[in-house]
Amino acid sequence: MDKSIRRYRMTAAVGRLLPSAEGPGRVLRRVDALERWDGADGLIKAVRAAVRAAPLGAGRDVLHGRWLGHPVHPLMVQVPIGTWLSAAVLDMLPGRRRGARALIAVGLAAAGPSALAGWTDWAELPREQQRVGLVHAAGNITAVALYASSYAARRRGQVWRGKALGLAGLSAVAVGGALGGHLAYRQASGANHAEQVAHMVGAGWHVVGDVADLPVGRPVRRRVGEVAVMVVREPGDAVHVLADRCSHMAGPLSEGELLDGCVRCPWHGSVFRLADGWNVRGPATAPQPSFDTRITEGRLEVRLRHLPGTAESRDAA
Repeated sequence: MDKSIRRYRMTAAVGRLLPSAEGPGRVLRRVDALERWDGADGLIKAVRAAVRAAPLGAGRDVLHGRWLGHPVHPLMVQVPIGTWLSAAVLDMLPGRRRGARALIAVGLAAAGPSALAGWTDWAELPREQQRVGLVHAAGNITAVALYASSYAARRRGQVWRGKALGLAGLSAVAVGGALGGHLAYRQASGANHAEQVAHMVGAGWHVVGDVADLPVGRPVRRRVGEVAVMVVREPGDAVHVLADRCSHMAGPLSEGELLDGCVRCPWHGSVFRLADGWNVRGPATAPQPSFDTRITEGRLEVRLRHLPGTAESRDAA
């Protein structure tokens, strides 16, 4: 067969797998199709209920990464991925059996806490993301099983079998990691869904409306330019204003419940302090954008509040 024909056919085959000017390739189409596949929704519902019922207490926010300011799961998975990849490198070098086996053991020990953090985040995602996340988890579970078998084979002196199982495990990790990237970057799982507010609200004060039109003790939605905000008027005309879309998954805070000077998101239960938008409780890992308020001639005016010490906060002052 002519080389140019073989090259053309190979290029065409790769083109059918990968995105091109004509549209998404087979790989991306199938991953996108996972979002719409409802075949495992019954299983998802049961697993979600079990994860939410786990007696984690304050540890749930630790696993979400509220203390870190972003999800902790992507940080934790670096240990098993890194050790298993390093073990694969050692497998290609002579006389490195014990080192490779030790790295696989470290990865297996780290996989459990990493998975626990991942499942905790997964339980608070929309259904489309949970569908992709379930397959992501299945890939990682397969990898753990393969690496556990690889470790056992190495302990029995079955070196080549252990290497083969390790390579298969690394392949499963790669598939699971690719789906994890799809979750994080295409579906925005774990991203701050309120980050854009600071870029959409102009400097200075903005009129929201007449204070008399705001109900007392009940959150309502108003707008500051293109940004939806939640406004809470307290007795005595003190007013709190936060961005309306929750930083976790963009839930409408104006439909949430007020409790003890905070608002609870109606979608996944994140709690934000009305005074400054601080995320008192997860799963949100980022605070909610908040606004300074003032009343001028009976009209509410707001100004985006920036973190103390930033250039924007000094300019606003």
